[in-house]
Amino acid sequence: MEKSDYLNLYHQMVVIRRLEERAAELYQQGKIGGFLHLYIGQEAVSTGLISARRPEDRIITAYRDHGVAINCGLSAKEVVAELLGKATGCSQGMGGSMHMADVKKNYWGGHAIVGAHLPIAAGLALGDLYQNQNAVTLCMFGDGATNIGYFHEALNLSKVWNLPILWVCENNQYGMGTSVERASAVSEIRQKADGFGMKNYQVDGMDVLKVREVAEKLFQEIRAGSGPQFLEVDTYRFRGHSMGDPERYRSTDEVHRWQENDPIGIFHKKLVEMKVAGDAELNHQADLAEQEVAEAVAFAEASPEPTVDVVFNNVYVEN
Repeated sequence: MEKSDYLNLYHQMVVIRRLEERAAELYQQGKIGGFLHLYIGQEAVSTGLISARRPEDRIITAYRDHGVAINCGLSAKEVVAELLGKATGCSQGMGGSMHMADVKKNYWGGHAIVGAHLPIAAGLALGDLYQNQNAVTLCMFGDGATNIGYFHEALNLSKVWNLPILWVCENNQYGMGTSVERASAVSEIRQKADGFGMKNYQVDGMDVLKVREVAEKLFQEIRAGSGPQFLEVDTYRFRGHSMGDPERYRSTDEVHRWQENDPIGIFHKKLVEMKVAGDAELNHQADLAEQEVAEAVAFAEASPEPTVDVVFNNVYVEN
């Protein structure tokens, strides 16, 4: 990686953090409706994974999707505008927080129904297989999704058909308000892939470089014909499941312990130790990220609402 690559990763992570912090403020001000699931604490996961993909590789995820959108190349302006339900949003204001997508960037969206996007991911990979496309589908989901039928059906068929897909469980330790240990028969989620004879791995999701390293390896193997593989990324969400979460299921001490291993702080320290950049240069990147998000909020608030005539757009596929 070149120095510019490292700085870009750092910049992306800080943009996501600042955007999510501002989103929380906008939600509390009543400017964002519906649900809002923040990615604060998990920035290293999608940043590391998506930095390893090629443009032809497809990305699909669940409802904690704002950071994934940024890493897929959507602008902060498009993301914030979508959060505010504005016509300039990536889904023209009709998707909101949980349904961000841009198929031109091979980002096949955030999905609100837990686990429902896993069979879609299998379909995307099957389509590429039929068309002899040397592409990999990256499907991200939470630990809670591994306890339902969609998960098992999708993994089973992906192995039966030897699909080019990387299944990634973002294990943030809680499915909504229930810990992994209380909801899953196995707390090491990657073991579930053993039942399908699928290679599986685990990585520290608080370290963006570790995530990127394992992602590069798995993308390469799948592209070479290994079939589907499974990666469990251990991470932690610093905020509640959604903005309405009272968080009675975990202690503030637990949250503070994880915050001491903040993914942005870890990366900052590594870049200084590796002599890639100094504190001043990294602080400048953080300032640029802050400015980018401030401009995005101003753009979104000044943008128009969708008009009634677009309600039926994108309902049917045009021939």
